[in-house]
Amino acid sequence: MTLDPYILFLLGLGAVVLLVSWAPVGLKRLPLTLAILCVAVGVVVFSTGLLSFDPDPRTWDTATERLTELVVIISLMGAGLKLDRPLGWRRWSTTWRLLAVAMPLTIAAVAWLGVAGLGFSLAMALLLGAAMAPTDPVLAADVQVGPPKSGDEDEVRFGLTSEAGLNDALAFPFVHLAILAAAGGLATTGGLTDWLTIKVGWKLLAGVGVGVLCGFGFSRLIFRGGGTRFGDGLVALAATLVAYAAAELAHGYGFLAVFVCALTIRAGERDHDFHQEMHDFSDQIERLLMMLLLVLFGGALANGLLASLTWVDALIGLAVVFVVRPAAGLIAMIGSGQPMRERLLLAFLGIRGVGSVYYVAYGLNHGDFGISERLWAVVGFIILVSILVHGVTAAPLLRRLALRREAGAG
Repeated sequence: MTLDPYILFLLGLGAVVLLVSWAPVGLKRLPLTLAILCVAVGVVVFSTGLLSFDPDPRTWDTATERLTELVVIISLMGAGLKLDRPLGWRRWSTTWRLLAVAMPLTIAAVAWLGVAGLGFSLAMALLLGAAMAPTDPVLAADVQVGPPKSGDEDEVRFGLTSEAGLNDALAFPFVHLAILAAAGGLATTGGLTDWLTIKVGWKLLAGVGVGVLCGFGFSRLIFRGGGTRFGDGLVALAATLVAYAAAELAHGYGFLAVFVCALTIRAGERDHDFHQEMHDFSDQIERLLMMLLLVLFGGALANGLLASLTWVDALIGLAVVFVVRPAAGLIAMIGSGQPMRERLLLAFLGIRGVGSVYYVAYGLNHGDFGISERLWAVVGFIILVSILVHGVTAAPLLRRLALRREAGAG
């Protein structure tokens, strides 16, 4: 009997949608996450040989870049909408510490490991460092704040959510620096000047500016005074796509524009119930696309994504997860006044995932880095370790922190 691939696709899609609706409740008491389950499903399904399709990101380079890009921008809108805390220098001090200290330290340390330990070129090592720097807004859902107005916004969850919202854009200049290095531009004054003025200066400013303008416009459109609102949750998707496209047309960073747009919409009517509706819609779309990506990631693992991984590569990958990010996070939180337990969680729970795949795909599609099999193997291994380790430990650690906080308050 011949199995129709289209029918198998429909069956698989139905199973994925079922998992999206069931997993938040069904997995609550288990030491599993939706991400772990999806990767396992992908490994099993693609190992059977029923599907001839090979979801290797090295083969589907452009599709990988575009699909991960879409998932990231949708997750950034959801992250911005659910932050109850108004933007401010002191109120967001944890965020600024993680962005200004932990992220550059992580990039530098991972790049050094790439050159000294993996034998990568400087360009490829910089790309690895930039890809490993951001806390992933997609896979970090379990450590982020709750929905709008839920009150589930302790300093750890807030710091990780706001960091994930901003560092996906702030890592982009370092991806461009890696592309510049691949082209030999680091040795030229013109190349570095262009990077500083355009890739760092203009693109960041344009991203913020477009995000504020789009957020203000959508806020005025949605909330027409008198407490009424216009539209349904689908508006969140419209705002995401418009803000991203407008920023890219202005040669700015679309990731930054989407997150700033979400913050601006939220600030327009901070306590309006419609934010919950927009967030819920974004969350459902994000989870559906995330599951699809992770099933494909599991398929890539089953088809040999890690085949070129050596034991040295694996050790360095483990060091990125267990040493580099935690050390950088702890250094960033020196002098913050936060309890050590919170500092340790902020430092440890820097989850790597879909954003890292996007940056590697983007860099390889826009620069000549040479053979990339080992780079993909190292990145895939780090993401797999992060999914497993952070997936199993994040919820129990945060629950324990909440119980200690309640006991201390009582």
